[in-house]
Amino acid sequence: MRGPSSADKHSQKNDMKIETLPLASTPTVRKSWRKPVAVLIVLGLAAGGWTVMRGNQSAPGTAPPPAQAQGKKETKQEVFELASGDIAAIDARSLAVSLPLSGSLAPLSSATIKSKISGVVEATTVQEGMAVSAGQVLARIDQADLRARLQQQQAMLDEAQAKLSMATKNEANSQALLSQKYISQNAFDSTQNTVALARANVKSAAAMVEIARIALNDGVIKAPISGIVSKRHVQAGEKLAPDMPVYSIVNLSELTLEAQVPASEIPRVKVGQDVRFKVDGFQKREFEGKVARINPATEAGSRAMLVYIAVRNDDGALRAGMFAKGSIVTARSAVAPIVPMTALRDDQGKQVVYKIENGKVVAQPVTLGLRNDDEGYVEVTDGLDKGANVIVSKLNAVKPGAQVKLPAGATPAVPAKSAMLAKG
Repeated sequence: MRGPSSADKHSQKNDMKIETLPLASTPTVRKSWRKPVAVLIVLGLAAGGWTVMRGNQSAPGTAPPPAQAQGKKETKQEVFELASGDIAAIDARSLAVSLPLSGSLAPLSSATIKSKISGVVEATTVQEGMAVSAGQVLARIDQADLRARLQQQQAMLDEAQAKLSMATKNEANSQALLSQKYISQNAFDSTQNTVALARANVKSAAAMVEIARIALNDGVIKAPISGIVSKRHVQAGEKLAPDMPVYSIVNLSELTLEAQVPASEIPRVKVGQDVRFKVDGFQKREFEGKVARINPATEAGSRAMLVYIAVRNDDGALRAGMFAKGSIVTARSAVAPIVPMTALRDDQGKQVVYKIENGKVVAQPVTLGLRNDDEGYVEVTDGLDKGANVIVSKLNAVKPGAQVKLPAGATPAVPAKSAMLAKG
């Protein structure tokens, strides 16, 4: 066996030297290499974990993405569910602008029948609330005196006619005597004057007979118009004097609504405009009329003017003196889409509505026409079609481009281009 070589001996010497080094220096050497190794291990683990996560995301059927990424994805695809009160379907109809008014109803024609003669009422034939026709007998006055007066005047007429006949015969005889020159011209002229006077007396007596006959006829009081008796002023047995009222009659087939309108609003009122109104007792029924006349002067003590509205009352439901409250239609649009005013929004000075198309909110510019503040609607002359769905509620979170879900029963709107293609 060979002994250790010189190299081995040198190595043993070195080992011996290392082993005999002081123990105090050992911790310093260990701390110097542990920190770099720990950093490398942490970096390696992080890289491995990142690689595994990327692999899980790309592989089908892997675990869902981290919570932060999933939250961002849900925000992009958020769908707002609308309630039935949040949307309105656009309707197409005529929109009217009205001017409120109120007043009382008065009969277009009425009459108070007065006695033309004096006498005692013999009988009355009708009472309040009864319908009468023109020419119908309402009351009779005792005609005994009237008949006697007529007979007296007739006798005076007969006497005058007899005198005229005698004067005519005398005139003929005088004419014959004058031709034979038995009488003078003056005598003949006197005979002619007698004839003229007798003829005038006949005319006067005939007129008195006619007056007596009229008085006799006036003893029978008749209705001058058709209508309903509103007041009976006398009873049988009462004494009448000339111009004393006997009956009052109103014709309710056509009434006049007298309404006060502020003078500042009169330029909006025109003859022929439609009027709709209601009266107490008929709250569920709406009556109609038309502007017939406009008073040219304001009422004393006010700045209002009377407007007279003709109202047909064929069924007799309305009565004179009823208080009516309604409005005059001062303007009316053609049949066009109308939109609630709550759906209008201002977009940089332009009027837009939030229309729903294919589940998305679209800012649709609109051109507006006639407005009715009382109903809360405005006419749309351009930009919307009938049946479109618009948002009427102020939903701050819902903006153009947002995904929305219509409530159950709502009909989705068809875009304009799709509608045109469907018609084609």
